[in-house]
Amino acid sequence: MKTAKKIVFWCVAAFALIQFIPIDRVNKPVDHKVNFIEAKKTPAKIAGLIKGACYDCHSDETVYPKYSHIAPISWSIKSHINEGREHLNFSVWDTYNNDLKKNMLTSAISTIQAKVMPMPGYIVYHKEANLSEAERTLLVHYFEEMLNSKTY
Repeated sequence: MKTAKKIVFWCVAAFALIQFIPIDRVNKPVDHKVNFIEAKKTPAKIAGLIKGACYDCHSDETVYPKYSHIAPISWSIKSHINEGREHLNFSVWDTYNNDLKKNMLTSAISTIQAKVMPMPGYIVYHKEANLSEAERTLLVHYFEEMLNSKTY
C-alpha cells in the first residue's frame, strides 16, 4: 500500500511539473497579400470551409483551444500544427513556387477525398471541421478548377 501511494504521489508531482514546460502559441503576423483566401479571392463559402477545417493546423492563424494549455496534450497539438504548417501553410501561399502549389493542391485533393483530413481526432472537438460529402466535393472541385486552369 505504501508503494502504491508513492507511485501516485510521484505521478501527480510529475504531471504538475510538466505543466511548467511551455509551448509557443504565438502566431506569426499574416501578410494578407500572400494569404490563400485573399490572394485567390476565394468565394465566401469555400473560404469558410477552409478556415473551419484547415486553418488551425495549416496557417499562421491557429486558434488554440483551452485544452491546449495542458501538458502533454499541448505538446501533441503543437507538434501536429508544426507538421501541418510544414506540409501546407495557407498564410504564405503566394510565396510558394508553382510546382509546390500544384503538388500541395494535388495532395489536398487526395487527403480530402480519402477523409484523412481534417484529422479524425481534430473533428471530435471541432464540429465545424467535420465536412459533409457535399462540402468535401465542393473543396475538391475548387482545388481541381485551380489545377486545371493553372491559377494556383
